[in-house]
Amino acid sequence: MAPTAGPPAAMAPGTGGHASRCQRRPQGTQRPAWLCLLLLLLTACVPTAGINPGIKAWLTRRTLEFGRRFGLELLQSLLQKEHELNLSGSHRIPLLGTLSYDVPRIHIQELQLNDSSLDFAEDVGVKLRVQRGRLRLSADWGARLGALQDKGSVELLVGDLAVLTVLGVGDDGGGRPRVWSASCDARGTDLNMQFRHGYSWLYNLLAPLVQSPLRQELNRKLCSELRRGVHRLEAALKHMDVSTQLDPFAAIDYSLLGPPTIGAEHGDVALKGEFFTVGKFQQRPSLGLPMALPVPLPVALPVALPVPLPTALPTAGAVPQEPMLLLAVTEQVANSAAFTYFMAGALRRRISSNMLLKQFPIQLRTKSMKLLSPQLQERYPDQPMELELWARQPPLLSCHPHALHGILFGSAEAFVVLPNATRVPAFLLNIDANVTGKPRITRTRLGGTVKLTGLSVTQVASQVGPVEVKRLETLLKFGLGLFGVPWANKRLQAGIPLPIPPGLSLLDPQLWLQEGFVLISTDLQDKP
Repeated sequence: MAPTAGPPAAMAPGTGGHASRCQRRPQGTQRPAWLCLLLLLLTACVPTAGINPGIKAWLTRRTLEFGRRFGLELLQSLLQKEHELNLSGSHRIPLLGTLSYDVPRIHIQELQLNDSSLDFAEDVGVKLRVQRGRLRLSADWGARLGALQDKGSVELLVGDLAVLTVLGVGDDGGGRPRVWSASCDARGTDLNMQFRHGYSWLYNLLAPLVQSPLRQELNRKLCSELRRGVHRLEAALKHMDVSTQLDPFAAIDYSLLGPPTIGAEHGDVALKGEFFTVGKFQQRPSLGLPMALPVPLPVALPVALPVPLPTALPTAGAVPQEPMLLLAVTEQVANSAAFTYFMAGALRRRISSNMLLKQFPIQLRTKSMKLLSPQLQERYPDQPMELELWARQPPLLSCHPHALHGILFGSAEAFVVLPNATRVPAFLLNIDANVTGKPRITRTRLGGTVKLTGLSVTQVASQVGPVEVKRLETLLKFGLGLFGVPWANKRLQAGIPLPIPPGLSLLDPQLWLQEGFVLISTDLQDKP
């Protein structure tokens, strides 16, 4: 008799260096919508040679248009506060002498950005352009004219403000995004000043004499403060998590795979998208997946693929306009998840006699098993049984245009539970199954349906004589088709929540199956 095989033991958590990058995000912590969109844009990149992206996306100009006002919110948040100015100077006034002035700090009271646009800056990042802006500031001042010293406050109104700033995006070599201020130009051509307190009537008369140097200093200071804000963002990104723990067994690595590539009309996003075991990184064996997506996508995209791209979706009619976001999730993401859970020992379960539906054609009692194993009922008449199920190798998933295909490699060991609670091994079987599935997507959830297309049962070992595996196979097919699959589909119809960043929601999402990957097309909207 062949030795009885048991389920793989769960791997004990370790202290692998890779897993140290994985931290569970505290519940209730939310990023503002503009930051979520900015981080999505910052991850625009192409794969490093030799590494296949698990997830790839395309950002279009419509994505930038959606994110434009978030960029303006960021700009306003950087500027609307107190700033150190340290503006000082002097001016010679005929008959009166030398006027010396000092403005140590300034506060932006109002910032209106009327005409703005956000575009891709090819090979660099993103470009924000603002025209016809309006800026209202207040400041304290000190002045000396000859022997006269005075102080007070001043209000400045800058009109016809124009700002052109380019934010460069890249990666730090460790999978995290980095940003820098590639260029900045700020110009306000219309400056009005109103002094208050002290001898303000005199200084208001002299204001035109200091407007020009003050305007130049303000223009320089605007860009200086923008760069300082970008430095703060860059520092925050250095501590950005590039992996997230999903449960006690698995985490997902969504680090970048290389330096950014930004075109004039689009940005690419390529993420690793690989699962790994919590506490110990376990490299999944390569499945020989291609570097590039091997088949045409169902809409025209501004990326180089080896075949021409059709312009119509694989449904009735053509796409009315390009979506804001196109997301391709390759089958290697699911296969890395299956490998991770398999190595963690999570793909196993114990089933007792009270867990099966009473209508199921096979019950976990020796009396119910007499047609499959007569000796079992003879040795242990009408005793309860338990079943240990586990995956003997990782499940495999493949994606095809008509359906998702899955192959499950399972083993099942049956035990008789004696009155004293002792478990006696009865027989060991290998049970392999073929399933197909069709996913569906809504604005908030991902669901689908599955179908059993094949089942194979073989006997590995038995301590109660031969097992009628063909009869068992027929009964399992009948029971799973009548009860198991409908039970699974009822839960799959409800679906699981999509990992959508806080502050954003999907608008009219659609999903298509392609050879090797799933394509999701969607617009975005901010959540109230």
